[in-house]
Amino acid sequence: MVILLVATTSDPASIGPASALLAMPGWHTGPSLQDAVSFVNKEVRLIKVDNSLVKEDHLDKRWEEATGELVDEIIFLSKHAASSSRPSLTVHPIGTPHIGEGEVLVAGGKPGWAAPPNPRIGPWLRLLRTIAESHKLTPEFEVTLEATHHGPLTNSPTMFVEIGSTEEYWGRQDAAQAIALLVWEGLGLGGGIAEGDWGRNGGSNKILLGIGGGHYAPRHTDIVLKDGVWVGHLLSGYSLPMEDPGQSKTQLSTEAVHGTWKEAIKVAFEATKSAFPGGEILAHLDHKSFKSWQRNVVTTFLVEQNIKIGKASDFS
Repeated sequence: MVILLVATTSDPASIGPASALLAMPGWHTGPSLQDAVSFVNKEVRLIKVDNSLVKEDHLDKRWEEATGELVDEIIFLSKHAASSSRPSLTVHPIGTPHIGEGEVLVAGGKPGWAAPPNPRIGPWLRLLRTIAESHKLTPEFEVTLEATHHGPLTNSPTMFVEIGSTEEYWGRQDAAQAIALLVWEGLGLGGGIAEGDWGRNGGSNKILLGIGGGHYAPRHTDIVLKDGVWVGHLLSGYSLPMEDPGQSKTQLSTEAVHGTWKEAIKVAFEATKSAFPGGEILAHLDHKSFKSWQRNVVTTFLVEQNIKIGKASDFS
């Protein structure tokens, strides 16, 4: 089983960390995949593509067909764009679970889909914070989760690691070095123990499924920064589209509130479950982000689906 690490030459926040990583010892040229070149270091396969990463659908299947190597997980190195222009270092799962049939997909994926979240997301967020602090990137750079969004399509546990949020920061060498070090240490390429191997969870088996909140999931991030917390999908408010029933909102049934929010929760839960065999998934709600009727109907739906709900203290 191999780990695919994917960078694109069209993105300075992607190729910068990849180049810094390739300057570290142990790499040699690997097999090609169509026009993409690859480099090998232990079980890691670093692939350089030229396309937008969200268009690189089924990279796991294509690699397996080309090389015969089975893919265990995928990590994409990418830029993060935001109107806030805030410098940031982010990690997140991918998917478009709230998109309905016939709706426009602006950044890959497909309706009602989410990739299994890479179990490294939580441990790597904590490691990234440590590296950023030691390299004096904080407080200039914010280290944070992002909510589940965009493609590409894949069936393997996947995560994006990103540098944001404008061109000024995408090419920053200190940020690129920090991301390279995250991958180097996080995958154990330097000889240490890899971070985020679910098979060696040490008995800590609670996984946070984030429900609600903004794109940067601040209340979920606060919990995940505690040691021992694993991360599944993170559904922001925009991934839970609900139509206002326009009636008395006391004792609303889940069927009375239309929209793709129920499908999004189900897809996100099942994808998270597949990534953490034997784990205990707890839905954590950002209560303040919901109107009372929304919070009530989401809670009711989670109970109907037998999805456990957890408070912040349940992840300690």
